[in-house]
Amino acid sequence: MKSYPGGTMEYRNSTESSMEFASAGRLEEWVHAYLTSDGRNKPFSDGLKLEKRHYIGPVHMPVSLFTRCCGPEDGMKWKVDPAGFESKVAGIIEAMENGADIPPMIIHYFIENGIPAFELTDGNHRHEACVRLGIAEFPVIIWITRDDEYDRFLRENQKYF
Repeated sequence: MKSYPGGTMEYRNSTESSMEFASAGRLEEWVHAYLTSDGRNKPFSDGLKLEKRHYIGPVHMPVSLFTRCCGPEDGMKWKVDPAGFESKVAGIIEAMENGADIPPMIIHYFIENGIPAFELTDGNHRHEACVRLGIAEFPVIIWITRDDEYDRFLRENQKYF
């Protein structure tokens, strides 16, 4: 159990835990707890803390809306070792097939040249596992920096709430 501002809540590496934090109005705390522990991405957590962000979720959204930016393929923003990628994806697939409560993917929503975009900022291995298993929707946490983008996301994506 970890003490957080506003009281004690137990962080767990799961969608259920993220939902509990969200219900308490503390989703951002869950995101940072995840990124600095199980997510092993403290630099991402530190970067998110540089500005005020809006956090929404977790909500189930179509996996097809998001494109991986990390993987062994050429052209990936973050190219990784093929064997390591495959091993991690295989582990997630096995966990999902055994009913594990996998944490949500973390998505950045923004407007680029007037067009809404979804950037998969954490969860590339989970995304690939979903694709391979034919999972159409998966829980995600959306983070948004600008107020106008936040308002537009809420207007245009009500079907997911």
